[in-house]
Order: sequence, then C-alpha cells, then structure tokens
Amino acid sequence: MGTALLVMDYQNGIVERLGTDEVLAAATAAVSAARERGIPVVFVRIAMRPGAPEAARSNKVFRQARERIGAQAPGATDVHSAFGVGDDDLVVTKLRVSAFTGSDLEVLLRGLEVRDLVLTGIATSGVVLSTLRQAADLDFGLTVLSDACVDGDPEVHRVLVEKVFPRQAEVVTVADWTASL
Repeated sequence: MGTALLVMDYQNGIVERLGTDEVLAAATAAVSAARERGIPVVFVRIAMRPGAPEAARSNKVFRQARERIGAQAPGATDVHSAFGVGDDDLVVTKLRVSAFTGSDLEVLLRGLEVRDLVLTGIATSGVVLSTLRQAADLDFGLTVLSDACVDGDPEVHRVLVEKVFPRQAEVVTVADWTASL
C-alpha cells in the first residue's frame, strides 16, 4: 500500500493567474522530497480539444472555458517548468475540476498500488476540494499540504484547510510532511 503525491493544475496558464512564488516553492519542495524518497509524483493538468467541445454550455464553470481555451497562449496547459517534468514523469490530463473526472487517474493509482494520496493544487476551492471529496469516496487515505495549495480567495482557502478538509484528511505543511517521511 503506497503513497502518491498529486500536483494538480500547476500548469502555466493557472500558475500565471493564481499562483504565488511561495506556493510554487512549497509545491516544488514537496515534489523534490517525494522524488528523493521514491514516492510517485503524478502531475494533473486540465486540457481540452481546440474550441473546448467538452465544455457544456449548461455547466457554469466550463461554458466560460470555451472563451478562455480559445484565447490561451501555446503551452498554457503544460505543467509549469519549475517542476522539471520529463518524459518519464506521470502526467494525467483531466476534463473537469476533479483530478479523477475524464482522466485515467484511478486506473493509474491502482496500477501503482497507491492507497494514500497527498494533495497539492491550484485552486483550493476547485481541484483540491473536488479531488479530496472524490478520493475520500473512493476510500483513499488523504493528506493535504496546506502551503502547496492556493485559492483566489484567501478566506476560502483558510476555511477549507482549517475547517472542511480536516474532516476527511490530515492537513499539514510541506515541511511537516517532509519531516514525517
């Protein structure tokens, strides 16, 4: 029964809009610690076909994606270069907010015999919350690295990591998680 680190939505277009130097540094530190200890790192990104036909007009979040995706610069959906993602790294592409929806993440985790997930991501109220809820329903053990997550609304981030996430996950800093390995 292994552990995997999920690095979610740390892609160029999202890091540019919502990321900070501090959260990027925390996430890269978590990736380095995981790699040093042989813990699988799975980078999760969201990407759609040109014109975003997967984005239903009835979906409030994704109907706006049609315009954003059409206007994205080349490379906007690539994992941020700070992580040094190589050809041998695990990169999963999703089609919705949760890392599981529209991706092969669950199959990959089963193949790796992973039962515990460590979550990082942008945004706390988006991919982290959605993935945490779905992973809990799938009976994964969960840890959230609070300083490797960020949200456009700092108060929403605070409420989630202090009040909501602890109901289903351990919530720790990257330093505390690294020290526990």
